[in-house]
Amino acid sequence: MRQPDSATRSSPTYSRYFLAQTIARHAGMMALEFFRRRDQLIIEFKGTQDMVSAADRDVESYIKAQVRAVFADDGFLGEEGGVDNTEAEFVWVVDPIDGTACFVNGMHSWCVSIAVLHRGEPVIGVVFDPNANELFHARTGGGAFCGALPIHVHPGTSLKDGVLGVGTSFRVGVDDFIPFLDAVLRDSGMFIRNGSGALMITYVAAGRLIGYFEPHMNSWDALAGFVLVKEAGGRCNAFLDNNGLLRGNPVIVANPAIWDRLALHAGKVTAKRSGDTREVAATPH
Repeated sequence: MRQPDSATRSSPTYSRYFLAQTIARHAGMMALEFFRRRDQLIIEFKGTQDMVSAADRDVESYIKAQVRAVFADDGFLGEEGGVDNTEAEFVWVVDPIDGTACFVNGMHSWCVSIAVLHRGEPVIGVVFDPNANELFHARTGGGAFCGALPIHVHPGTSLKDGVLGVGTSFRVGVDDFIPFLDAVLRDSGMFIRNGSGALMITYVAAGRLIGYFEPHMNSWDALAGFVLVKEAGGRCNAFLDNNGLLRGNPVIVANPAIWDRLALHAGKVTAKRSGDTREVAATPH
C-alpha cells in the first residue's frame, strides 16, 4: 500500500480514515464475541425480516463513543441510534452489524460498515469482516484496499462473465422485482444473495462480484461500499439524491463495462416507499 506524505497524514480526512479502520476492527472483534454466544441474545423484530439484538446496539454505542472521544463535533448516523448532527462538516454513517439475520442464525455473512462524509460527500469507506479477518478500506483519491493489498473491480464485459449480487427489499413488490431477475437470466447472468448488502457491495470493489443491485437500501448499509467501489475503479448510481442519506435509495454498482446494462435491467423495478411510486433512479455518480 502506498504510504501517504506528511501533509496527507496530517489532514482531517486522513486522521478519520485511520481511526475508522481501528474502530471497525475493534468493533468487529467485539461483535464476533457476541456471535460466538449468540444463543444468549434476545432478538427483536423492527419490521419484516429486520432484526436487532443487544449486539447491534452495544457495538454501535462503542463505535459512537470512540468517535466522540476524538472528534466530538462530528455528526453521527447509525442504524440503531438515529440521527445526530448530520449537518456537521464530517458525519459518520454506521451499521454496527450489517447482516443481522445471518448473524443470529450462525452464518458468516455479516460485517461492520463505517462511512465518513465530508460536507455531504462520502470520502471514507471501511468494511470489516471479522469471520474472514478482512479489512476493506478506501478514501477518496487514495485507492481501495483489502488489508495492504490494492483491490479492483471485475474485468468482465458482460453479465455472463461473472457472478452478480442481488438484494431485495420489502418496499418493492414481488411482481415488480421479478422482471429484473428475468432480464438477468435472459442475459445469461448468474446471481447470489448472501444477506449482507454492505459486504456484497464490498465484493464488487474487490472484483469478487461483477455488480450488485438492490431496489432499496439504507445509507448506513451502502455508503462505505460506494467509496470502496469508486476507488476500485467501479461505477455507482447517485445514492444521495432525493435525501438518500435519511431515506435510502436503490443501489446499482458494477464495473464500468456492464454498469449501463445492469442499470437498464434495474430500471424495470419500481420502488415503492412512503406512499410514492417511482422508477429506480439509475443516474451514475
